[in-house]
Amino acid sequence: MRRSAIPRFRFESAGRSEAGNVRRRNEDACLASDELGLWAVADGMGGHSNGDQASKAAISALAALPPAATAADQMAQARDALQRVNWQLCNQAGEDDVIGTTIVVLGARGDRYGVAWAGDSRLYLARAGTLRQITRDHSHVQELVDSGALTPAEARRHPQANVLTRAVGAELALDLDVAGDAIRDRDRFLLCSDGLGKDVDEGEIAALMQADEPVRRIADRLVELALTRSGVDNITVVVVSVGLADSE
Repeated sequence: MRRSAIPRFRFESAGRSEAGNVRRRNEDACLASDELGLWAVADGMGGHSNGDQASKAAISALAALPPAATAADQMAQARDALQRVNWQLCNQAGEDDVIGTTIVVLGARGDRYGVAWAGDSRLYLARAGTLRQITRDHSHVQELVDSGALTPAEARRHPQANVLTRAVGAELALDLDVAGDAIRDRDRFLLCSDGLGKDVDEGEIAALMQADEPVRRIADRLVELALTRSGVDNITVVVVSVGLADSE
């Protein structure tokens, strides 16, 4: 019996990062490389010195990775690169300070995707009219939600919403969660920092992600919607669209 060929996919992405309406400095950074099949968002830890340096270091390390054969290989390379950045940030920080950043990185090869993350930057998948959060926040309020002490709506406005339980640069041993699954034609992925979710709820995100519009327009509309509201935090999004490659 002849085995079915693995579908060949093409990717189109767009990213946008803004400081927001309150903060002077943008401590977010992002990567959108359709050629590598690699996308990422990093959010420098607010309230700590050099948060922008940390996020840029993480993104630069990912951007320098060589092409990988599989999504699993991409995630292995990403983990190694981020561990090196983690060591550098820990060594650079003083005893009473932290230079850190969240990270969410998406890789795609063949018919599979992989994701690795630490912190509360997120990956969503829009597929067949639904929106699903692939990542799970590493935060104090997420632990309270998991225990039943808070509802998701209460968690969004909790005074400790910014307290993270994991981040690049927070501990000498970096603990990344990793997941992956199959890709389908017409999938759309959204990587975002927590600044988006503070002002835009998931119903609004779902509607925009399913709109029949180019990824650049969707990325702009997501950020602009957040900016028309409080815009209290830095806001970064990367939108990735999946389509079948033209047959040869």
